[in-house]
Amino acid sequence: MTTRRRTPRRDLTAELSDIAQRVVDLARRAGADDAEVLVRDGAELTVKVRLGEPELVQQAGSRALGLRVFKDRRAATTYTSDLRPDALAAFTRDTVALAELSEPDDLNRLPDPGELARDVPDLELFDPSATAIDAAEALRRAKAAEKAAFAYDRRVTNSDGATWSRNVGAVAFATSGGFCGAYRGSYASLYVEPVCDDEGGKKRNGYWWTASRFVAQLDDPEYVGTVAAQRTVAQLGARKVDTCEVPVVFEPEAGRAIPGLLFSVANGAAFYRKASYLIGREGTPVASPLVTIVDDPLIPRAPGSRPFDGDGLPTRRNTIVRDGVLDTVLCDVYSARKLGRASTGSAGRGVGGNPAPTTSNLILCAGEGDRDTIVAATDRGLYVTSMMGFGFNPVTGDFSRGAAGFWIEGGEIAFPVAEVTISANFDDLLRRIDRVGADVDTRSSTQVPTFRVSHMTVAGK
Repeated sequence: MTTRRRTPRRDLTAELSDIAQRVVDLARRAGADDAEVLVRDGAELTVKVRLGEPELVQQAGSRALGLRVFKDRRAATTYTSDLRPDALAAFTRDTVALAELSEPDDLNRLPDPGELARDVPDLELFDPSATAIDAAEALRRAKAAEKAAFAYDRRVTNSDGATWSRNVGAVAFATSGGFCGAYRGSYASLYVEPVCDDEGGKKRNGYWWTASRFVAQLDDPEYVGTVAAQRTVAQLGARKVDTCEVPVVFEPEAGRAIPGLLFSVANGAAFYRKASYLIGREGTPVASPLVTIVDDPLIPRAPGSRPFDGDGLPTRRNTIVRDGVLDTVLCDVYSARKLGRASTGSAGRGVGGNPAPTTSNLILCAGEGDRDTIVAATDRGLYVTSMMGFGFNPVTGDFSRGAAGFWIEGGEIAFPVAEVTISANFDDLLRRIDRVGADVDTRSSTQVPTFRVSHMTVAGK
């Protein structure tokens, strides 16, 4: 990627829309029956400091175009970053020729016109002030955060750095079916990772972060650094526990993996490929009655919000699990057709890829209480603050992850725990959720509160 002169922000979405529609026309003239064009424009600033000194300053801009064409029920998807007129004309001709070589599929066609979005709602996804943060200001914030981490406790002896990053951009999508929409977005974050020395020469890494589409909504750097240090120091003296079966309380930072895994087996692609243990379970209980999981792309300013999906359909709030019952399986147009149903407006796509079901703001809905009340209600168990590994079988539901956190004794945090494994069948894990807090963490596009699983196997020594 290279740094280049930027188009004035107020014209960017209109410019990208014009490019997208022009390439749709080029593809039709090249012989395509139909075409879809996605154009992305982005600018990135990332800085990292370590031990008070700049380690990385990276600023770059990029623009790319993805094209999918259909001809005689055959399809091809390509992408390019060369948007000169002559290059785009050759690019579209080559893409149509490529489609002629592919295997036909009766489902290779655009969404029906009646399905397409007619409006592009303003979800307040772009912060104009994000571009005012230059490299010097980003470095100042990163240094302040790392300095606060060291200042919190002298046992913080090292650092894996503090990183401040900002992304701003725009996306336009047009199809020969009559849809054209565009929007702008921004996202900024600050991440701090202190290091402590523990007994036996072990290193304890902790971290904390803040993120938002709007710079003014970020936590102060000093606060982020202090929390990162608190979490790192708290791990000193961590040890294994005896293998047992106890309640497991998930901190939101660790617990967001759970709804993410549920989506991986509750989407149209997993269903038509028969790669999900939930096939045939729609309309039946798959989780505790305390569990309601929604995917909501229409929340203003939220990290995963989007006004239309990767097929050009209007986005909508979908309830995946309602009071423990599997309600909706998220589908894009293709997977919905494979299953003989309608899309849920859940398609995502990159510039160089085909649409596929994806999430927007995936949320385990709030219950009652918070971390303190749930821990206080737990006589003995494990409070999980981080998980490692990828131990999940989507067909059988077997779930096993490395974990770290704190032991709970008598309703209080007793001591730090590390190098243990938590396991259960995922179906049982969801059904055993017996506490759901109200402290939903909204920093990322997957949002959960503190929640407790009544019993899981904790494998230690």
